[in-house]
Amino acid sequence: MTQAQEYRLLARLEAVFDCLVEQAEALVDAWRLSNAEGWALDSPQVDAAWLYRALLDFWYQDGQDGRSTRSYIGVLAANEAVMEKLERVNSTKRAFAELLAEIRREVPSLIPEIKAVLPFRHPALHDHLRGVGLARLHLKQCWRAIPAAAAEVARIRLTWYASGRSIKRLSVQDAERMLLALDSEADHIRIQLRTLAGLPDYEPLAQVQAQAPLMRANLFFREPLDDGHSRQVKNIALPLFVPTTNGRLPNINQPPLHPPERRTRAKRSDARIEETPLLPSLRVYRYRDG
Repeated sequence: MTQAQEYRLLARLEAVFDCLVEQAEALVDAWRLSNAEGWALDSPQVDAAWLYRALLDFWYQDGQDGRSTRSYIGVLAANEAVMEKLERVNSTKRAFAELLAEIRREVPSLIPEIKAVLPFRHPALHDHLRGVGLARLHLKQCWRAIPAAAAEVARIRLTWYASGRSIKRLSVQDAERMLLALDSEADHIRIQLRTLAGLPDYEPLAQVQAQAPLMRANLFFREPLDDGHSRQVKNIALPLFVPTTNGRLPNINQPPLHPPERRTRAKRSDARIEETPLLPSLRVYRYRDG
């Protein structure tokens, strides 16, 4: 890709980012003018300032793991105008994510520049955030969608989900390549390579990644949806917007402020993955027999 093409890609992303910031600010203003109710897990007062922080927090904090994002758990009543602006924001977020994926694929070397340069396009944001150590863009916090209910909701039940994990199926050859990409001269890597060599080539393996606790919202709709469903479950790391004609919130329970320290679900007796990792450096496990 030529330098001119790289410049055009970056210019397109800058334009989408500008649009995202402007639309998020417009969404905050629309909700403020609607005088609708709001609720937040960690704040007794939900106002436009709280919503602004939640929707425009696109920044790394010092020491933050790049894979993690900050949560702003809340529920906001929203009229039709607010819901329309919300859809515009989410549409722009999708465009940002698609363009970012293209850049990662075609010119991954641009990513560090993007994180450093985009904040300067909004001096007021950048100057304020730089003063509190938040000067670098967190790309996932830019494109993650804002949750919305599909119809009016009668009640919401919020629960922490603290036992999630992602599982990726690997072959023995995959695991070997991943180990060799590490320091193959290190003793602990050599031990794991020898362990792997003792497995048949056809045996599937599981790479397990623990997921951060998240809040789940069980939505109970006033009327069944067109598909017949009367309830829906959503993960909410950002404020959940629920459509309403009167500005009032549905009935909401008060969950604990923090997730439980232990799993919130009983461990399945038929769990197919062994308890002890086969390759600790890769978080790779064997499947149980049968």
